[in-house]
Amino acid sequence: MATDQSFADFVIDQLDGAGAVRSRKMFGEYGVYCDEKMVALICDNQLFVKPTDAGRRFIVKPVEAPPYPGAKPYFLIGSTLDDREWLVELVRVTTRELPAPAVKAPKKKPARQRGGSSTRPRAR
Repeated sequence: MATDQSFADFVIDQLDGAGAVRSRKMFGEYGVYCDEKMVALICDNQLFVKPTDAGRRFIVKPVEAPPYPGAKPYFLIGSTLDDREWLVELVRVTTRELPAPAVKAPKKKPARQRGGSSTRPRAR
């Protein structure tokens, strides 16, 4: 079951104030980014926050579940999803603990081929 756009919009709205928060659609579900770090997944209309030591201390007794079959367990956020201040702070502490995203190298353009067989005569 794919996540409803309205649910993803609700989660992003709840995270207003945590930092630069955005979502990205991925295979019918959503990745949640804060300050360009992927901090959570929204799958099947549920929020799963990446597990960190700081997040574990903040939640105290987190419920852990995989967001999709074969995934590692994340913190499953249930009824506290409605508590904006709590959720914003969880995402803040999680973001601080996650490493900076890797910088991707720019794509190289294919080299132009010189010489070879050409049907056009060379200019002199």
